[in-house]
Amino acid sequence: RRRGSKPKIAMAGPVIVPRNFVLLDELEKGEKGIGDGSVSYGLADGTDMTLTNWNGMIVGPGGCGLEGRIISLVISCGADYPDKPPTVRFTSRVNLNFVDQRTGTVDTRAVAILGQWNRSYNLERLLQELRREMCSSANRRQPQPPDGTNF
Repeated sequence: RRRGSKPKIAMAGPVIVPRNFVLLDELEKGEKGIGDGSVSYGLADGTDMTLTNWNGMIVGPGGCGLEGRIISLVISCGADYPDKPPTVRFTSRVNLNFVDQRTGTVDTRAVAILGQWNRSYNLERLLQELRREMCSSANRRQPQPPDGTNF
């Protein structure tokens, strides 16, 4: 470098946080129970070093057939998460227009947050959006299976 010249600063693109760091942050938030308690999530197996399989819980929202129920889901964050959405499957039996009634799997095309997923979304937001969708006009009046039944 010549005397008196300014050092050149390399301009880098946005920092991409690695998958495991994103999921470790989500694990910490899930364990602390951040939010209003209407949704929660955590690792399905505490020894899962890949941070792939998660359990989710949604308290059924008021004003619909699932009001007050504890609804369980399993969430799988694949190798491409958070760039690609997780897969979601209800284990509690629910009658919702975005859930396959044979398997409990959520149709990613029928839920906006999954169909328009971007890496800034997280598991808490996903569960909140699913909860909101439960009371949409398409789902609010759906007859629901008895509480406690599973897929």
